[in-house]
Amino acid sequence: MDKNMTLITTPSTQTSAPNTLQEQALVHGGQLSNMAQRYQIEEKDWLDLSTGIAPIAYPVGILPSACWQRLPQHNEQLLQAARRYYQTPNVLPTPGSQSIIQMLPQICSTRGFARSKVWLPKVGYQEHRKAWQKASFQTIDYTDINELDQIKPKDIVLLINPNNPTGALYSKEHVCQLLEEIHSKQGLLIIDEAFMDATGQLSMAQELGRRNRATSNPALSTETSGSSDYADNTDKSDALIILRSVGKFFGLAGVRLGFVLASEYWLSAMSSSLGPWAVSGPAQFVGERALTDYRWQEEQRIVLTRLSSALETVLTQAFAQPVHGTSLFKTVRTPQAPAIFEALCQQGIYVRLCDEKDALRFGIPHEQGLKRLEDTLHTAPLQQLLLPCS
Repeated sequence: MDKNMTLITTPSTQTSAPNTLQEQALVHGGQLSNMAQRYQIEEKDWLDLSTGIAPIAYPVGILPSACWQRLPQHNEQLLQAARRYYQTPNVLPTPGSQSIIQMLPQICSTRGFARSKVWLPKVGYQEHRKAWQKASFQTIDYTDINELDQIKPKDIVLLINPNNPTGALYSKEHVCQLLEEIHSKQGLLIIDEAFMDATGQLSMAQELGRRNRATSNPALSTETSGSSDYADNTDKSDALIILRSVGKFFGLAGVRLGFVLASEYWLSAMSSSLGPWAVSGPAQFVGERALTDYRWQEEQRIVLTRLSSALETVLTQAFAQPVHGTSLFKTVRTPQAPAIFEALCQQGIYVRLCDEKDALRFGIPHEQGLKRLEDTLHTAPLQQLLLPCS
């Protein structure tokens, strides 16, 4: 494996005991009602930068009444839209990627990975860790991708690309190299690409599509038994599962729509676990329109690049520490993170205090919100916290 591939530079590999998080409720952004009650500031007066959801939402428009009246049906138009957008033939609509994150451990258990160890980024979206530990899998933290040279046969590796909240992003070449190594050991690579839309050229979706077309196996259809063993298959695409979200880039988190990109070997099991009517009619209708509106998508990328660059400039001027992230969020590591979080909340500005309590993640604001953030960061209480330690 290429020794130049790095993720983050914090402590080395650690093994976590099962069930460490299974009884803990994780804290997420977007809890505006709770924050309004806690700080006695009305919701309408907050600047909510606590999520990585685009500040500009896809214009949904008026939905046909049939979307609300009928049970959701198989929607070939949505599937075709997703296949074109993600450039891969095998797609499964889901009610957001969270539902798949929670069911993946059980599905893997029934498909030859019940005794596998799961490699997780030490810093990253913690719902992954919670799901695997709740299912009694042994998890191993990695902080540098070079540590994945230690993977054993049948190991599962989770890659968050780009990482939330660090913003670390791997090239397709590096991820392909990792996939080859994992496949050679009959393992599984799961990539969470929830924040990939603005940098779609780095997605592994097209590579997955190429592998699916090159090694398509008709026997691995939706009729595949849930007890099938991965070790019996030689399809390289079976070693890769990609999770995508419509909520982030399109600003449609409330729609609850995502997609799994994988071989039929995996999609058949996931479809069975999801059951009928998993994705609502309104979500299907809006999703099809959003995924096929290429002009809006290009305009969104341009706007997000401009707004995120402006935010990075403001944060770079305010903080002594470097700013990292994507076009959907920016993150700053600072020992004063809890105190700065509290001071911002007292001014009605809600950001994300990262799980390790050593970093702040800022969602992307509109111009007016950015000016409010900039002015607040220049007030005396914040300036005292932002001064570099002597």
